[in-house]
Amino acid sequence: MIFNSVVFLIFLPAAFGLYWLISKKSLKFQNIYLLAISYFFYGCWDWRFLFLISFSSLIDYQIGKSIPKAKSKKSKKILVGISLLMNLGLLGFFKYFNFFIESFTDLFNLVGFKADYVTLHIILPVGISFYTFQTLSYTIDVYREKIEPSKSWIQFFAYVSFFPQLVAGPIERATNLLPQFQKKRTFSYDKAADGMRQMLWGFFKKVVVADNCAVFVDAAFDNPGASSSGELFIGMLFFAFQLYGDFAGYSDIAIGSARLFGFDLKQNFAYPYFARDIAEFYRRWHMSLTNWFKDYLYFPLGGSRVSLNKNIRNVFIIYLVSGFWHGANWTFIFWGFLNALYYVPLMLFKRNRKNLEIVAANSYLPSLREGYAILETFIVTCFIRVFFRANTIEDAFLYIKRIFMFEGNSFDNLDKVSVLVIVFMLMVEWLNRKKEHGLSIANQPVLLRWGTYFLIFGFILFFGKASDAFIYFQF
Repeated sequence: MIFNSVVFLIFLPAAFGLYWLISKKSLKFQNIYLLAISYFFYGCWDWRFLFLISFSSLIDYQIGKSIPKAKSKKSKKILVGISLLMNLGLLGFFKYFNFFIESFTDLFNLVGFKADYVTLHIILPVGISFYTFQTLSYTIDVYREKIEPSKSWIQFFAYVSFFPQLVAGPIERATNLLPQFQKKRTFSYDKAADGMRQMLWGFFKKVVVADNCAVFVDAAFDNPGASSSGELFIGMLFFAFQLYGDFAGYSDIAIGSARLFGFDLKQNFAYPYFARDIAEFYRRWHMSLTNWFKDYLYFPLGGSRVSLNKNIRNVFIIYLVSGFWHGANWTFIFWGFLNALYYVPLMLFKRNRKNLEIVAANSYLPSLREGYAILETFIVTCFIRVFFRANTIEDAFLYIKRIFMFEGNSFDNLDKVSVLVIVFMLMVEWLNRKKEHGLSIANQPVLLRWGTYFLIFGFILFFGKASDAFIYFQF
């Protein structure tokens, strides 16, 4: 079941209505209901993977209970090690087993040893990269004594499987989400209305912006030899908006859906295309993953409180691991490497913490310097993302090479609708860049609010496309 499907548009109102009909029941009953509909939601993909998420939840629930009871710090570390081994072992098998087999075989062949390999037909469980990190953060935080272990397996299982953010995030920490399962929810009209607004904006970004851009992007990347240099350049830019509309759109729908049930999820995107440097960009892009790596990998490595050489090492580790998290392909690792190269000069000149405030905080438009910095950051990240989108590193280099060959600048195949909706999206988000999401217009006049709603509905009705699953489902 995916958000942009008719089935979900039937499932969500039914689940929402029944949930609040039983809201006068006990907290335990509310959580049992959420657990049941979350497992139903996930089981619609492949019911067999319910055993996997149940097993992962059970192990971490039991480890969480055992950590405070351990008699020594060494015993506690062993328990955390078991959680790490189990979670990363499952993730490694389902996501990276064939990648490692193929890579080691290629390495042996490269040094002169003839080797054949056999890969397994492994189906990647949807959402495993997300809920694995979510359960890992729980056991680590229990070990660090940042949170008390859950006393109810129903609450913990519901936390891990909570359907709005189960498949593609945000990656929620137990310190934020689990306590919300420990107290009875009451219906809030304001929270539900804001959730609906954010969902509407998320649907617009997905089915209108992302899915219209996808047509041009697929044509450019699938056969760069048949496109002009200008079309390849536009295809590269469109991919940036496709990826943003697809993933940030999912996050908006997830956060909005959670609000309907009385939950507050963390913001996952904060207008990253208005960032003025790569450091600010990643403070605003997929924030739940960025903060996860910062807290559970970068800081334990020493963060910036080490020598310069070790700090550079830590930066490269973070970006390389982030690239590998995205997929079992060398393109993602190289994409992470390029991001690290782009980031390090900022760190060397101590400019990585320069842009902490929102752009043009006290004016309607950015200054010329800010505008140039935004454009430069966007263009460079677009070139780096060619490696994110291409099937191989060789394909990515060929794509970029053909852009700079300047062989024709024909734009006959350019979709004018995509340009229109991108401009509209950027305008709306620029006006609301100080707010939590692009459609935070609750305080605006009634005519302006409803005029905006109807305009977005019109865009969805006339320009929305029926597409496959979200891009990040493959991660």
